[in-house]
Amino acid sequence: MSSFSKQSASSPLSRRHLLRSLAAGSMLLPGMLSELLADSSGPKTDPLAPQPPHFPAKAKRVIFIFSNGGVSHMDTFDHKPRLFVADGKTMGIGGGLSNQQRVLLKPLWQFKPGGQCGTLVSDLFPHLRDRMDDICLIKSMKSDDNEHYQATLAIHTGSFFFSRPSIGSWVSYGLGTVNSNLPSFMVLAQQLPYAGTQVFANDFLPAYHQRVRVVPGPTPIADLDRRTPQADVQQLELDFARTLNRRHLAEREADQELAARIRSFETAFHMQTEAREAFDVSKETRETMAQYGLDPAKPTGFGWKCLVARRLAERGVRFIELIDGSSSHNWDQHGNMAEHADHAKAIDQPIAGLLKDLKERGMLDETLVVWTTEFGRTPGVDGDKGRGHHSACFSSWLAGGGVKGGISYGSTDDIGATVAENRVHVHDFHATILHLLGIDHTRLTYRHAGRDYRLTDVAGKVVREILA
Repeated sequence: MSSFSKQSASSPLSRRHLLRSLAAGSMLLPGMLSELLADSSGPKTDPLAPQPPHFPAKAKRVIFIFSNGGVSHMDTFDHKPRLFVADGKTMGIGGGLSNQQRVLLKPLWQFKPGGQCGTLVSDLFPHLRDRMDDICLIKSMKSDDNEHYQATLAIHTGSFFFSRPSIGSWVSYGLGTVNSNLPSFMVLAQQLPYAGTQVFANDFLPAYHQRVRVVPGPTPIADLDRRTPQADVQQLELDFARTLNRRHLAEREADQELAARIRSFETAFHMQTEAREAFDVSKETRETMAQYGLDPAKPTGFGWKCLVARRLAERGVRFIELIDGSSSHNWDQHGNMAEHADHAKAIDQPIAGLLKDLKERGMLDETLVVWTTEFGRTPGVDGDKGRGHHSACFSSWLAGGGVKGGISYGSTDDIGATVAENRVHVHDFHATILHLLGIDHTRLTYRHAGRDYRLTDVAGKVVREILA
């Protein structure tokens, strides 16, 4: 009987003891034992090790909130008094609509000042209105395409027509992770937005920087349960597989997929405990739950996503994206703008709660919270009582992480059809986010197919007026 079989089931296994037991039973290949005993730490260079920024960063991490479908700027954050008085009048509307004659449609919600700064926000977002002192509102966003697919792809990747790496993958590539037990880029999405998984893809960037998708529910990450009941046995299996893979990889140094697979085994092993703990919100106080609008007995919905985002940020995840809406149920209200109310109610208190919670914990200064949509909506009617797609201008906002709170930047014309001043293109938006992370967007490049690519393509400028 081998010494392994004599080991008490109740006593912990010694990794060294187990290795020697396996060797005695001729279960290890020649030379494998010495490799495993000498080094169980994995590859000598960790592709996800923390990387220094180009210059001192204001933000260490990003929570990126995307509202899918095209949120109407003039019904939420861009107050247009003229629309209230010109409701029902027909006029030519510019901004990419070729001066089509449209019947103007007034907003269904009143605007009120928020916070000490007095930024006007509609009644769709009463909780966020109270947090405007922490928010930098950009009213002059500009995209280049009126179709959901292309605009959604662009706000995530900087490319309107071709698959390119997501901003989350770029941040992972540029900065690495501070917690090797969790992925550097995680996406919380019940269902997929327009353009599907392309908006989260690492594309030509090394596979280490691909996102891990979290699906709210009883099993946030599939196949996370341990196959082997004893962690030390599973660790041994992982070490054994890694040693074989490293030998194989040494002969194929350019095989990024194999290198990523080796790294993913290690991360997956540690995620079995750390990720599970991060998703378990049961230990949060009732006060914290209420702040996110959650029922402690059944914490679900967008509030769960926001609370888990804070918990992942605490644990060192570099880029966390929250998806609001899907390709089939979203803010795309052509027929009836009143439907915006349901979508706003689902995210208003959770996002406001996230900002408040981060601030109370001293995390907001180093966490950049971003909210955006893919484009805005037309000032005129499209459908019965709805608005059409409008890429000429829309609103987004940033909070914490080195931006000035309590300000509005840029403006649109008196009906919200075109940018009037301080245009912020999607490329400028990305350049500014990277800058707050200490990254020069012109220097964060990756050579692929004979040319150097970057998130901002060949454009983009940092919006320095909003930096604290």
